[in-house]
Amino acid sequence: MVRKLSKYQKNLRNNFLNPISFSLFFLFNVPMVWFSGMKLKHLDTKRAKSKIPFRFFYRWLNKNPFKSVYFAVQCIGAEISTAAIVALAIEGQKPSFAYIVTKMRSQYFKKATGTTTFTCNDGEKIFKAVDKALKTKEGIEIEAKTTGTLDDGTIVSEFHFTWSIKQRKK
Repeated sequence: MVRKLSKYQKNLRNNFLNPISFSLFFLFNVPMVWFSGMKLKHLDTKRAKSKIPFRFFYRWLNKNPFKSVYFAVQCIGAEISTAAIVALAIEGQKPSFAYIVTKMRSQYFKKATGTTTFTCNDGEKIFKAVDKALKTKEGIEIEAKTTGTLDDGTIVSEFHFTWSIKQRKK
């Protein structure tokens, strides 16, 4: 099924994919995303990709003592790749939704020694969960998985975020 985006969702997607509006939004709302130099590289109803740079200035800013990307910086990149889809799914709904991470687990496989891309392929699952919340008027929890890879495809980490999503009262 090809899901059509509303005009509100298209606007959000365009703002998140625009490097300037993405940077400004996160500078004022989640400064650590801005400080890390992260960018959202892809966003649609099926997947999202965020990228954490690890070159020049960002190599110093995002590193740990072991010359790799600090685990907390990886967590920021991973969370944004899932949050972007959740934000897209709930954008423009009336009444609006509240959403927050209630659980997170992660596993690290290799040192992230370069630019790391986090890919969440759970868009359909997230959109279906929001559809269910709209229909039932009940809060839901949905787990979204994202995988961090280096430019050569090496998997460095995997994260699972549980999002609590609830429609606000009118």
